[in-house]
Amino acid sequence: MKKITTLLICVCMLFKLQAQLTTTPSGGNKKAMVGERIGLTDVTIHYDRPGVKGREGKIWGQLIPVGFTDQGFGSSKAAPWRAGANENTTIEFSTDVKIEGQALAAGKYGFFIAYDPNECTIIFSKNSTSWGSFFYNDKEDVLRVKVKPVAIDQSVEWLKYEFVHQTPNSADIALQWEKLMIPFKVEVDVNGAQIASFENELRNSKGFMWESWAQAAQWCVDNNTNLDEALLWSDSATSVNFGGDKSFRAWSTKAQVLNKLGRAAEADSIMKKALPYAEVFELHQYGRQLITQKKNKEALEVFKMNYDKNPNQFTTLMGLTRGYAANGDFKNALKYANMALPLAPDAQNKNNVETIIQKLKDGKDINN
Repeated sequence: MKKITTLLICVCMLFKLQAQLTTTPSGGNKKAMVGERIGLTDVTIHYDRPGVKGREGKIWGQLIPVGFTDQGFGSSKAAPWRAGANENTTIEFSTDVKIEGQALAAGKYGFFIAYDPNECTIIFSKNSTSWGSFFYNDKEDVLRVKVKPVAIDQSVEWLKYEFVHQTPNSADIALQWEKLMIPFKVEVDVNGAQIASFENELRNSKGFMWESWAQAAQWCVDNNTNLDEALLWSDSATSVNFGGDKSFRAWSTKAQVLNKLGRAAEADSIMKKALPYAEVFELHQYGRQLITQKKNKEALEVFKMNYDKNPNQFTTLMGLTRGYAANGDFKNALKYANMALPLAPDAQNKNNVETIIQKLKDGKDINN
């Protein structure tokens, strides 16, 4: 009988908990969430927004005390501010980051601030589930950093967090309330995160396509990083197993990696192998790339090859125009420019060709 009574009490308590309705936050504070992606790192902050509510001049140093205090409730006798209202303010990072230059691992953290008018202490705690800072324990701190509070002219009624001063690999997160801002800098390793993302994605269904391997290798070329692994990725891109063995793009990407690694002779050999697989626009762009590298004779040979494969097309005629001009043969360049003019696909291209023709008549190189 005693067991049945105990069971009934537990069931009643469970129903009571489940029966509680959703209400607005206590004290009229507003629940909020703000987040941004820095590089490939998602940063998300959950917090409650207290209002000034006519307490101008009484927030900092009074409502929000200086330093660590005994709040008269809970186990903490030296608690920082909860950096918001009600439950813990939490901040989550999807990858490892640096906070004011100090390393912090990916994860979700309770976020606290020990306010000081001269220098605030920002605290990241592994406890992200408590109510406020009543049960704060400094042994759960993962990171503390010091930052300078900044006075602002315009009063902010409802506490908020904003991402400011963004760069490709960093942003300042600024708590703003009343006439004060407390900012701290978050930095991410964009290259490291991108490479880790590639390594992960190439293990799933995307890794069955040569285009994915080529894209990852090309990114490394463009950013001049992780070249040894990029070469392995380009090997996969050009293998028969993934279908890129007859792709100009796959082979040309591998050649670019080899060039970055200082293996120019191998890169040239790869490109000769790749040329038969190229489409008209791929050959044209490769020829123009050679011109920018001052390999004018090689560029002309590529443009001739493209014309032989795709005769009397606007693109291939313009290729020969550029190739001959790059080698100082303005007479032949003018010949092919005049042939290309009536084939111009639109008014803009027609105007461009007319400008090129005039330059050639004036003996000017059109590739500069």
